Amino acid sequence: MGSTVTSTGPAKKTTASARPGYGQLLRTRGAWTFLLPGFAARQPFAMLTLSIVLLVQHTTGSYGAAGATAAVTGISMALFAPFGGRLADRYGQRAVLLPGVLVHALAASGLTALALAHAPLWALFVAAVPTGASVPQIGPMVRARWGVVLNDSPLMATAAAFESVTDELTFVLGPLLATALCTSVAPAAGLVTEAALTLLGGLLFAAQKRTQPPVTASHGPARAAHGSALRVPGVRVLVVGFLGIGSVFGGMQVSLSAFTESIGRPGLNGALYGTFAAGNMLSGLVCGAIAWKVAPQRRLLVGYTALAVAASSLWTAHTVPLLAALGLLLGMCIAPALVTGYTLVERLVPAEARTEAFTWMTGAVAFGQAAAVTVAGQLEDRLGDGSGFYVPMAGTVLALITLLAQRSRLVPPPSGRTVARGVGHRSSVAVD
Repeated sequence: MGSTVTSTGPAKKTTASARPGYGQLLRTRGAWTFLLPGFAARQPFAMLTLSIVLLVQHTTGSYGAAGATAAVTGISMALFAPFGGRLADRYGQRAVLLPGVLVHALAASGLTALALAHAPLWALFVAAVPTGASVPQIGPMVRARWGVVLNDSPLMATAAAFESVTDELTFVLGPLLATALCTSVAPAAGLVTEAALTLLGGLLFAAQKRTQPPVTASHGPARAAHGSALRVPGVRVLVVGFLGIGSVFGGMQVSLSAFTESIGRPGLNGALYGTFAAGNMLSGLVCGAIAWKVAPQRRLLVGYTALAVAASSLWTAHTVPLLAALGLLLGMCIAPALVTGYTLVERLVPAEARTEAFTWMTGAVAFGQAAAVTVAGQLEDRLGDGSGFYVPMAGTVLALITLLAQRSRLVPPPSGRTVARGVGHRSSVAVD
């Protein structure tokens, strides 16, 4: 993709043109050692919510109960993810991953057994808490490893786009796999496969010690030099934006499932959601290939406006072709917001709190998804007729209003300035 990048060690001497590309990024020394196991380990993340929805809906006959169970899982993940990210910064990714994937496999297996035994809803909720709390945050960990091997080179923006594309590739494959397993093999097959892939992929990823970010001091002045990433004002604003993105994912999962069920073609659910995710993936590829001249905070506002407009059109779709077209358009609007949001995180937060900051973003998406799954499930149960599609519209519009009102907090401070009490800022980098 154009220019040549040479690197000595972990990208400490990097030469790139104004348009660093994916070819240069993937030739970074050590990248493939964590990319391949990381892809395997993050695949189950895209299967979890939909697998729970399909299993619990099958055993209870209620989208409301299915959505609520999935929501408990998502909320637990959102609450525990930043804590896990901070532990990873403090003690190392391996120390967090090894026990985490074991707990998740056991908890997901327990949730599956309870659902098949037609246990009461409260029991499903109890099992859903550790299932969500133990979800390994592979995406944030991979992003933190890019920071290690690239060492703040111009390729960091390309890495952010590449990670968004990778995330969306999992959201293309994950729903398709979950739907195929749950509808063609057995209702529990999706969740069982998710647990197995999490365990295997997580262990393989944890074994890659060389690219693991350095562990920050657990006490003393080095630890006191920075606090929680959430104390950075811009991070809090981005959390709201990512909550809105989560509402799109959650609302689409339940609403598409209800729509395909209502027309007697449940097998189309994975294909429709895959079309939505494919739009996200394709636009993410484009985002990473463009040498942007506009500041990222401005790109975020423009991209998020387009996202809110696209999400507001979903309720008008009453046919499969129209819903597929609108889903593709909506997906194409998500990647620019995600990529730019992660780029801003890189510039607002010091390296010492980077994994935690990324998990706040991932947790916000999960929390927004959980809330959307719950509300959309209730709407579909009570009103039907695609009423769940109002959830992505409401979530993105409210988030856009917040981003516009707090846009000044998204501007990275000058080099050397403290961004929040107890949180320093690293040296400035060139705007992509």
